[in-house]
Amino acid sequence: MTESTSEYGLDRPRRVAVIGVTGSVGRQAVEVIERSPRLEMVGAVALRDAGGLAAAGARLGCEHLALIETATDDRRSWADPTPERFLHAVKPDVVLNAVVGVAGLAWTLAAIDAGHDIALANKESLVAGGRVVNERLAASSSRLLPVDSEHAALHQLLEGHRHHAQTLTITASGGPFRGRRWADLHDVTVEAAMAHPTWAMGNKNTLDSATLVNKGLELIEASYMFDWPQERIEIAVQPRSVIHAAITLRDGTHVANVSPPDMRRSIAYALHHPECVDIGLPHVPLAGLGTLELEPEPEDFPGLALSRAALRAQDHGGTAAFNAANEEAVAAFIAGRIRFTDITEIIARALDDLAPTPVTTLADVLAADARARQTARAVISARAVSS
Repeated sequence: MTESTSEYGLDRPRRVAVIGVTGSVGRQAVEVIERSPRLEMVGAVALRDAGGLAAAGARLGCEHLALIETATDDRRSWADPTPERFLHAVKPDVVLNAVVGVAGLAWTLAAIDAGHDIALANKESLVAGGRVVNERLAASSSRLLPVDSEHAALHQLLEGHRHHAQTLTITASGGPFRGRRWADLHDVTVEAAMAHPTWAMGNKNTLDSATLVNKGLELIEASYMFDWPQERIEIAVQPRSVIHAAITLRDGTHVANVSPPDMRRSIAYALHHPECVDIGLPHVPLAGLGTLELEPEPEDFPGLALSRAALRAQDHGGTAAFNAANEEAVAAFIAGRIRFTDITEIIARALDDLAPTPVTTLADVLAADARARQTARAVISARAVSS
């Protein structure tokens, strides 16, 4: 195999469109692409950071740039940010979806409908619209490749052991409040909640890690992504984030994915798959990783139990409601409108208010999302902390 020829049959660099290029994952994706001669960024989209978007384009020589929210005084010529039109113009081999929140679902569906592979960092696409996404995938040539470190690890492990695996284990660092009781976190500050011990992430993902709702979102994502019953998905705490995931085989053997915590590694995995490409990240000997201690799933944090309840109610939009209510609650907490422990109570209220009708189409998903947001906003208004 020559340097320019890959296992996916291309004699040129793989064309990558990065959606959400100015966010935490997007910025790291730019670095991964810059490090790899097998990748080329041919398109990039940002929400409103025009300067960051232009800088990313200049760094990688990419001229096809789109800004979703353009300032009235911005006279630059941006590409059409509509997902279908942008992807048609760019013609990527793979779309890295690093959009934050349910807004990323439109990009995932547009990529699938156009037959592009998706490197998925936007977990909300599957949490809110998992059934719709999987139905579209079944009728498409697209591949769904995970970017989250835990799901990238499970993807690697299952490629060799799918038919022998019994249980999937997703690990959590425990966040900044590991070892503390949920009831004692009522008055924690935004700054304290943002102090993640091992990962550098965007604001929402960091906050979700503090509540452990992030692990609930990842549990739902894994259930949809790997077509795996939630009863056979476990959460374990690994404080140093060195063990990313594990599977348990039918004979009781545990097989784990172990590496230093670095999102660039899982981004590179998704963008190069099925190849394994060294992009120059540090190699740490196994003995150099230190003690690989594990702790059981924290039962005191309600976010995990709520995610399982949401999956049980998926026929009525439970997972879409879980995601939508969390997005509203996180934004309200960051804005200082509610207390930290209100976040999961708001999610619980949204799950109690699901519509009785089945959720089977994209329109149904969006309706469930809207209903949950309305419920969440009402609860937030009633609980708003006086300034």
